[in-house]
Amino acid sequence: MNIAECKNATALAEAQSWLANFNDALQAQDAKAAAALFIDDGLWRDVLAFTWNLQTQYGRAEIERVLRETLARTKPVHFHIPAKRTPPRWVSRAGSDTIEAIFEFETAVGPCHGTLRLVPDGGTLRAWTFVTNLQELRGHAEWKNARAVVGDTRTFGGENWLDRLNRQRAYDDHDPAVVVVGGGQAGLSIAARLHALGVDTLIVDRHERIGDNWRKRYHSLTLHNEVFVNHLPTIPFPPSFPIYIPKDKLANWFESYVESIELNFWTGTALESGSYDAAQQRWNVTLRLKGGSTRVMHPRHLIFATGVSSIPYVPQLPGLEDFKGAVSHSGSFANADHWRGKKALVLGSGTSGHDVAQELQANGADVTLVQRSPTYVVSLKEAQSVYAIYQEGIPFEDCDLLATSMPYPVLQRSYQISTARGREVDKAILEGLAAKGFKLYFGEDETGFQMMYLRRGGGYYFNVGCSDLIVAGKIGLMQFDEIECFATEGVSLKVGSVVPADLLVLATGYKNQQDTVRAYLGDAIADAIGPVWDFDEGGELNNMWKRTAQPGLWFTAGSLAQCRIFSRYLAIQIKALEEGLLS
Repeated sequence: MNIAECKNATALAEAQSWLANFNDALQAQDAKAAAALFIDDGLWRDVLAFTWNLQTQYGRAEIERVLRETLARTKPVHFHIPAKRTPPRWVSRAGSDTIEAIFEFETAVGPCHGTLRLVPDGGTLRAWTFVTNLQELRGHAEWKNARAVVGDTRTFGGENWLDRLNRQRAYDDHDPAVVVVGGGQAGLSIAARLHALGVDTLIVDRHERIGDNWRKRYHSLTLHNEVFVNHLPTIPFPPSFPIYIPKDKLANWFESYVESIELNFWTGTALESGSYDAAQQRWNVTLRLKGGSTRVMHPRHLIFATGVSSIPYVPQLPGLEDFKGAVSHSGSFANADHWRGKKALVLGSGTSGHDVAQELQANGADVTLVQRSPTYVVSLKEAQSVYAIYQEGIPFEDCDLLATSMPYPVLQRSYQISTARGREVDKAILEGLAAKGFKLYFGEDETGFQMMYLRRGGGYYFNVGCSDLIVAGKIGLMQFDEIECFATEGVSLKVGSVVPADLLVLATGYKNQQDTVRAYLGDAIADAIGPVWDFDEGGELNNMWKRTAQPGLWFTAGSLAQCRIFSRYLAIQIKALEEGLLS
C-alpha cells in the first residue's frame, strides 16, 4: 500500500468513527454530545433534511439548538459510508487539508445524503463542515413506476399516444397544480423534476418557440462554462456536444428535451397578472395566449423561473431621447453584420457588453466599449477552476452533492483563493487593460466572478478575446464618467468634443426578480417577499428554491448546474405540500 492509499484508508476509518459517534449521540437524543463533535466554529448546512429549509448553522451552540429542535420529528438513523459512492479521502478545500466523506442516512421523511469534512482539532478530528440533504420523499422517488403507470401505449379505435399527450397539454377540463413562468433552463429543470414526481405542471413562456430565450440572443453567444457541468435533470447531453455549447444548439436541445420528457409547455404565452386566494389556497393567474385571448388558471403553486436575467434594466441616460441612432438592449441585440462600417457604442463592460463589442468588431463596425463601473476580468480557461470538482474523476451525482456542500464562509474563502490565482495567471492581460485605462475589480472581498454572480448577477467578463482587442486598440474604450450627455449624433464629452455613433447597445443588465413580481403580482406581494437572489444574513440566497413569505410562490434561477441541482429540493418541497407532509 502506497502513502496515498494508506492516507485514504485512514480517512475511511476516521469518517466511519465520527459518523458512528454522531449517530450514537442522535439516538440518545443528546444534541450537546453531537455538537461537541464539531470544531468551535463548525458549520452545518441543512438542505431540507432536518429543517425543511436551506439554512446554515454557525458554531456548536447553534448546531446544538437546531438538533434539539428537530431530532424528535426527523428521527435520523443509520449514518454510514455507502460502498457505491466516492470513498472518504484527503483533499484540499478552501486552502485547508481535510478528510472529505460522502455519507447517507435516513429520516422519518426519506433517504438523505450528505458531506462531512474533518480537520485536526486538539489532538482529534472534528467536523469543520457538515451538510445534510434530503434526497427524496419516502415512497415518492422520481419516475417511480413511470412505465407501469403509462402501460401499453397501443390503442385501436380510440386515443393514441399523441392524442393523449395533446389533451394533457391543452388543459381543457382542469388546471395544473403548478404554473412555471419561464421556459429556460430554470423552468425546464423544475418542470422535469415535478413531472418525475407526478405533479401536474405547466410551463408558460412568451417566446414563439421553445429555446428562443437563447436562440434569439446575439449571434456569437456560447456558454462560458464547460459541457460537463451543464446537464439538465434526467437526460445528460450526448457525448457529441462541444465543450462550450453554442446558443442555438442549446436552444434546440431544450426543444427536444421537452418532447423527450413530455413536459407541458405553452409557447407564446405570457403571465399578465396574478393574485393569491388565501381562502382557497390557490392562485388566480391570467395568461395572455397566442392571438391575444386570455385564460385564467388556478394553480396551487406559481414558480418564477424567469432567471437572474429577467426584465432588462435601462438606466436614466441624460439626453438619450435626442440620440437619432439605433438603441438596443444586449438581451435583444442581433444582426451585428448590419453595422459594418458604422460606429457603435456598447454601454456596459460585463460579459454581454464585451461579447457584443467583439461581435460588432468582427463584423466590421468601429466599436467603443463604454465602461460604467470597475469590472472583473478572468480568462475563460482560468474561470473553469471554480468547477474543479467536476474534473476530479468522481461520479457525476457525487459532484452535484459536493456542489451543495460549501457553507458561505468556506465558499467565500475558496473563491478568494481561486481569484488570487487567476490574477497571477492573467497578469499580463490585466496589466495591459489597466494601461488602457480599463478599471479592474476583483469583488467586494476579492472573491471574483462567482460571488459577483451570486450577489448581483453580473459585473464580470470571461475573456474570450475582447480584452486582447481592447489592449491592441482594435476596440475603443471610454469611461462613462467622461460623458456629459447623449446628443443627436452620438455622445458629448465633458471635455467638449463629440463622439459620433450610429448604434448604442445597452449592456446594462437586468432587474431583480422582486421587480418581476412587482410588475405581475403587485406591490404587496413584492414587498412581503423582499429581495430575490443575493445572500441573506445566514449565507443563503434570498428566496431561492425554498418557501417564501407568500404561500405558493417560488423562485428558481441560475446556471444550468444550479438549476439542475436545486430543482430537486424545490420539487421535493412542492411534492411534500401536495401530499400533506409539509404545512
